[in-house]
Amino acid sequence: MDTTTQPNAGTAGGLAALNAAVRRDLEIIRYPRKEWVPPMERDGQRVLDVAIIGGGQGGLATAFALKRNNITNVRIFDRAAKGGEGPWVTFARMITLRTPKYVTGPDLGVPSLTPRSWYEAQYGAEAWEKLDKIPRGQWQAYLDWYRDILKLPVANDHDFQGVTWEGGLLRLTFRRPDGSTHVHYARKLVLATGIEGCGSWHVPDFIRDALPRARYAHTSENIDFAALKGKRIGVLGAGASAFDNAATALEDGAGSVTLCLRRKEIPSINPYRWMENTGFLAYYPALSDELRWGFMRRIFELNQPPPQDTFWRCRRHANFSFRTGCPWTGVRMDGDEIVVDSPTGEMRFDFVIIGTGFTTDLSRRAETKSFASSVALWGDRYTAPAGSESAVLESYPYLGENYQFLPRRADDPLAPMLANIHNFTFSATPSMGLSGASISGMRFGVERLAHGLGRDLYVADGRQHLESLLAYDVPELVSLDPPVA
Repeated sequence: MDTTTQPNAGTAGGLAALNAAVRRDLEIIRYPRKEWVPPMERDGQRVLDVAIIGGGQGGLATAFALKRNNITNVRIFDRAAKGGEGPWVTFARMITLRTPKYVTGPDLGVPSLTPRSWYEAQYGAEAWEKLDKIPRGQWQAYLDWYRDILKLPVANDHDFQGVTWEGGLLRLTFRRPDGSTHVHYARKLVLATGIEGCGSWHVPDFIRDALPRARYAHTSENIDFAALKGKRIGVLGAGASAFDNAATALEDGAGSVTLCLRRKEIPSINPYRWMENTGFLAYYPALSDELRWGFMRRIFELNQPPPQDTFWRCRRHANFSFRTGCPWTGVRMDGDEIVVDSPTGEMRFDFVIIGTGFTTDLSRRAETKSFASSVALWGDRYTAPAGSESAVLESYPYLGENYQFLPRRADDPLAPMLANIHNFTFSATPSMGLSGASISGMRFGVERLAHGLGRDLYVADGRQHLESLLAYDVPELVSLDPPVA
């Protein structure tokens, strides 16, 4: 029986009972109980204390953590329509999450908010015990419920166009589907825009320049797999997403799928499983640059392999093959065929799928291009010893302890602006370890980020808080008379 598609509303009252438990739990732990950030206005509108770009798991969890800290003048902006945030129902093509089902994250330690509690409320405890990993569609449904039960303030259909620094505030510009633009001011900005949040998906130039646009797609794009039925498909890449797309093509009736990777062996060791320990997740950012570089060089070298079940999704099809030690050295059109050159020989396809990841380049993103040239990168702050160089790691932003961007030069006029923009994307990984773009590290990363945001706001308003104390005159002892019998 497929327990993921047959909700059981009678399980301990189902979601209604769970919703009541969530509200009770949050009421019990709600202390202190008042907002504390002084309000600010600009051009007749309330200035947001924190604006969050991205309504996926990282953005939602950050908003909840801020709410727990009584920072409520917050808004999340996402360019997608409601329910389409993040990759789970768009370009993610795995059947289940790759993380173990017991990993927690957005719940921030509240048991009733965990994925397990949500799942058991609908399908029962026995179904959870039988479950291997959480289906990705169910993960999106969980996030939708999480957003609704916590009443998180998400503004959908807001495409972020960029940020400028005006009078000590961040001026954010958004475009709506009708073409109109909207401006919001904020004191703090969190970029929670996922894996590609500080760059762009990468298609090698020799492919992009040689093939008609209709004959290739990156794994992050919408792909009409039904139109590929009976076709010869070539897939380039060694990571899990390359195998996910190969499997999807096979399951939709592709004539054949050949997956090619430059490595001599398919990656098999998953560094994420090693990283799932409290020491690394909580304290990695405190390490020296030398040690952090060593960790990340090894982690990036290992890459994330396809899980066993993902590989079997492909391998069960007789028309699937893979070639190791097979980088693509050139492509061209020969009539209606795509010809791929490689060290293992020539191959011919009808369509190719590119799983070559992304490029970290702040100038390629609307969110970051206005200040990209000012941001310090790892290549600016650390020189690796001979034999340990990595051009990839050098391209990542070098962040401060609260995920904030740092300036290349201390006298950069944009330094105050950068101090108020916090990078909670995958590109924070070399500096901060697993965080917003990873379920495995989300709990630790979100708590660290929210604490840093609150600390910055409180310090900035320190004098106002002192003045509030000096003006405080609400008596608690109101009578010196004996109590009335």
